[in-house]
Amino acid sequence: MGSIEVAERTTVGLAAKDPSGILTPYTYTLRNTGPDDVYIKIHYCGVCHSDLHQIKNDLGMSNYPMVPGHEVVGEVLEVGSNVTRFKVGEIVGVGLLVGCCKSCRACDSEIEQYCNKKIWSYNDVYTDGKITQGGFAESTVVEQKFVVKIPEGLAPEQVAPLLCAGVTVYSPLSHFGLKTPGLRGGILGLGGVGHMGVKVAKAFGHHVTVISSSDKKKKEALEDLGADSYLVSSDTVGMQEAADSLDYIIDTVPVGHPLEPYLSLLKIDGKLILMGVINTPLQFVTPMVMLGNSQLLLPHQ
Repeated sequence: MGSIEVAERTTVGLAAKDPSGILTPYTYTLRNTGPDDVYIKIHYCGVCHSDLHQIKNDLGMSNYPMVPGHEVVGEVLEVGSNVTRFKVGEIVGVGLLVGCCKSCRACDSEIEQYCNKKIWSYNDVYTDGKITQGGFAESTVVEQKFVVKIPEGLAPEQVAPLLCAGVTVYSPLSHFGLKTPGLRGGILGLGGVGHMGVKVAKAFGHHVTVISSSDKKKKEALEDLGADSYLVSSDTVGMQEAADSLDYIIDTVPVGHPLEPYLSLLKIDGKLILMGVINTPLQFVTPMVMLGNSQLLLPHQ
């Protein structure tokens, strides 16, 4: 379809209006659309744990009313006159970013997530001063640069979590050189990101150990997700037997917890990659890292 350079459109979303955690219907206007924009009817949106942090203002930076959601899958309804990558009727996705400066070193290197002027898909301000709102809504307008095409044959409702949780675990494995088949990896925590961690690591051909605080998710990890082994962190004997066995651990736990017990599971030069969004300081004893020649890493997302 042709140009959608039009004034504001109205849509309806589910918004947090205070830190209570309750979402209620909210009618608002989308930003003005231009020649590079894609107008999307939203079909599905995943729920990320970071959405809960934002809804409840756990990080102290929430602005209300706020429509959360950044794992968005929908159908293209209209495209701007400069849009060449998408056609009406195609299924597309939108993740956490909807804008950047396009001129800094990060943008020139195609790692826009590190741009100092990046714009989040919600709880942020667009270049025209309009508040960005997320995917818990009927529709959205996004610049084509930040829209991805969903391949035919993939179930849209299953694709949505890949746009955050999937990317969250894929990116550090790729960035830190952990895509080689045969590696032995640990997934600490089996929530939304942990689920994806198991699936992505198995897709790379890794031997995957799920590490959890209890055995409640053992069947799910081994039978449903295809993990190779399961380790309960409070099992002293099991933890000792697993010492020096893992090339990496993806730590997805979203609350404060000690790191030392898991550092001992790593091989020499093993990598502990911290993925959980935690609003309290993490503590660890540095000799545990230095003596084991372990690497404590933050994700490249």
